[in-house]
Amino acid sequence: MVAVMNYEIKDISLAGQGKNNIEWAMKDMPVLNKIKERFKKEKPFEGLRLTACVHVTKETAALCIAMKEGGFDAVLAASNPLSTQDDVAAALVKYWNIPVFAIAGEDKQTYKNHVDAVLNHKPHLIIDDGCDLVATIHSKRRDLLENIIGSTEETTTGIIRLNAMEKDGSLEFPALGVNSSLTKHLYDNRYGTGQSAMDGIIRATNILLAGKTVVISGFGWCGKGAANRARGMGANVIVTEVDPLKALEAAMEGYRVMPIEKAAKEGDIFLTVTGDKNVIDVKHILSMKSGSFVSNAGHFDVEVNINGLREYVVEIKKIRPSLEEWILNNGKSIYVLCEGRLVNLVAAEGHPASVMDMSFANQALGIEFLLKNKGKLENKLYTLPESVDVEIAKLKLESMGIEIDTLTDEQFEYLNSWKFGT
Repeated sequence: MVAVMNYEIKDISLAGQGKNNIEWAMKDMPVLNKIKERFKKEKPFEGLRLTACVHVTKETAALCIAMKEGGFDAVLAASNPLSTQDDVAAALVKYWNIPVFAIAGEDKQTYKNHVDAVLNHKPHLIIDDGCDLVATIHSKRRDLLENIIGSTEETTTGIIRLNAMEKDGSLEFPALGVNSSLTKHLYDNRYGTGQSAMDGIIRATNILLAGKTVVISGFGWCGKGAANRARGMGANVIVTEVDPLKALEAAMEGYRVMPIEKAAKEGDIFLTVTGDKNVIDVKHILSMKSGSFVSNAGHFDVEVNINGLREYVVEIKKIRPSLEEWILNNGKSIYVLCEGRLVNLVAAEGHPASVMDMSFANQALGIEFLLKNKGKLENKLYTLPESVDVEIAKLKLESMGIEIDTLTDEQFEYLNSWKFGT
């Protein structure tokens, strides 16, 4: 471990590989690259400090570099103790002079220390993933509030927390929910999580999905993507839900829908993607078939009640880097992936760069939006204007070599008039 005054990472000697990985990701992020080039010329963030708490991956590195090119004095912490790519952290420090506070596998106290360390940067603007920065500022670091222009939020879990803060009147600066942008959740959540969650399960276990019964808890955009990818690989998919509309949609898509209490007895592989607590509880795990696999792709490690299960454990065997066998006192063995943390970022590498290209384009433009509207926004949760979504989609299509039609004047007039009819 290298620990100095202005950063804390595992090993600076990993920087060379990290640089290769960051540059590899950048090749597949054309939208963010265009934004970076504009930022480099305009320097919209000159003299401002940015604090980010996001998964430290090669794609996140591309975002941080783009923001620094725009003039920011930026620092970065991990938003999850197990998701850090140590080589990327080292490269950001060595080659881009961006202080990073993140070590893969750090314990919870170290994680909290790293959050405090990046907040000591006294940010003007914040990029958050899970709302830990914003929540810590409001509860423990209120001295920082007067300088903060606003924050952006990357994930569903963070949006849930920000909505709760706005509802009870505790949010004290504007926040922008990037996850609510169409070019974020329709693509990142569905295609990114869908692919990376299955990738993580396969890397952790090397089991065949074809013929297995996969239980997906939650049929939001992440759940839709994961269910679709599991079915595409030959799995029999069961969906569990609490929302009647989402449950109905899953049924109409051809999935079996049932309560988790019933699904627990049928499933071979379980994946939670809900943003809620104890979705798979101890009683559900105890009723599972021996040899079942339990995993989570929600932001926090609370969706599967791993801690509650410990009192029933006789022995825990480390099978592979992200796979443990929990031998229970009822005679069953349950395989726990990634300690109940994000399987797609712990066992795999997270979302592919091409989909994070749109998500992080939203982040970059979201920060710019907050700055341009400084003093004009209420202490509420906002979404980026639709025009920004459309522009990102246009740039992405252009990078893919895809052309689309445009409305003729006659078509535009027809769509905007009430006078035409039968």
